[in-house]
Amino acid sequence: MSETIIEARQVEKFYAQPNQNRIQVIAPTDLCVEAGEILALLGPSGSGKSTLLRMLTGLAATSAGTVLWHRQPVGSQPPNVSIVFQSFALFPWLTVLENVEAPLKARGIGPEERQKRALKILDSVGLDGFEAAYPKELSGGMKQRVGFARALVVEPEVLFMDEPFSALDVLTAENLRGELLELWQRRSMPTRAVFIVTHNIEEAVLLADRIVVLGKNPGRIRTDFRVTLAHPRDKKSKPFLDLVDYIYTVLTRPEEEPGAAPTERPARPRFQMLPHARPGGVAGLLEMLAERGGRSDIHILADDLAFELDDLLPIVDASVLLGFANVSEGDVEMTPEGQAFAEADILTRKDLFRRAATTHATLVRQITRSLATKRDHKLSDEFFHDILDEHFSEEETVRQLETAVHWGRYAELFDHDAEERRFFLPEDTEVRE
Repeated sequence: MSETIIEARQVEKFYAQPNQNRIQVIAPTDLCVEAGEILALLGPSGSGKSTLLRMLTGLAATSAGTVLWHRQPVGSQPPNVSIVFQSFALFPWLTVLENVEAPLKARGIGPEERQKRALKILDSVGLDGFEAAYPKELSGGMKQRVGFARALVVEPEVLFMDEPFSALDVLTAENLRGELLELWQRRSMPTRAVFIVTHNIEEAVLLADRIVVLGKNPGRIRTDFRVTLAHPRDKKSKPFLDLVDYIYTVLTRPEEEPGAAPTERPARPRFQMLPHARPGGVAGLLEMLAERGGRSDIHILADDLAFELDDLLPIVDASVLLGFANVSEGDVEMTPEGQAFAEADILTRKDLFRRAATTHATLVRQITRSLATKRDHKLSDEFFHDILDEHFSEEETVRQLETAVHWGRYAELFDHDAEERRFFLPEDTEVRE
């Protein structure tokens, strides 16, 4: 049995509200990071991946539960970890060598020793010869190599990476993934485990020994499994594609309601969350499905479009919510309503979208009916903001209203004045029930 380095026991993250309700970001979760593994954490946008990473590293406090470092609570001793972020976060006024030396200097290590260690790690990540260069002289891939070197120079027991390749172009990201894997397999990295947060499913299957997939609302583990494929992994092989397809299936499977927690008051039903997709994206998806006979494997569709998880899933989710598509076993299939939408002209599409949105999208229906009941057909953003912020974080509340605006405008149900921060029905708009 592998040694457990970090263990999370029933950790939660939530934000209390003045009315004694709370916004749950991470549901009670158990998770461990073991020696000798690359663990990939996957999940859709808003599932709490980065929040969980920050709690495991001690950067963010848990709202409940405990994080243990070698069986001791984090806080009683600082965990020996480093983090590589999506943004390169280099000091522009320091050279490459000085950037890598910076964490050693912060730990009080002398000039000779820190230079020796920095030069050694720069050589291992392929940056020898660039010690005197400044960040502005480097490409994106080289900047991220400096980030890797800076994280590894302190010899962390666990290396955490928060979407480290997402800011890079496709070829550079592919190259860096291969180099990271090579360093790990050669044991050239002074680290015993790697924890990588990603929204790229193929990246997770390519790199990881173990994959954890989160659901959202609130964030919770949907599946946790080991990847037994031998390295190097062939992205076109059936076992590889089967794993990718399985993860898409988990992510698109209809959510099951968790059991009600013990409470003195009956639990309120969850407020429906609008997927953050625009009508144009929904139309484009349905058009592509129509060309493919009305059905497609989601992972093949994503690959053909060069889309990642956070690009495609909201569009699929929106199509399902509107009744234009169904998802089953990792495949997305058009419904008759979706087929009619794909074949319709522009005005008919608006009409079909209008009917679907007012039937299936709770927030759009609430805004439409509320405006219809007002004599002047106008309502402040705050009215709907107050409804939503009991269920969502401030950031998510804003995004929900933005999505509702896009849907309402496309369907010609209502409009929005950003300066006056209010929804309204244009004067020539028919009040529809």
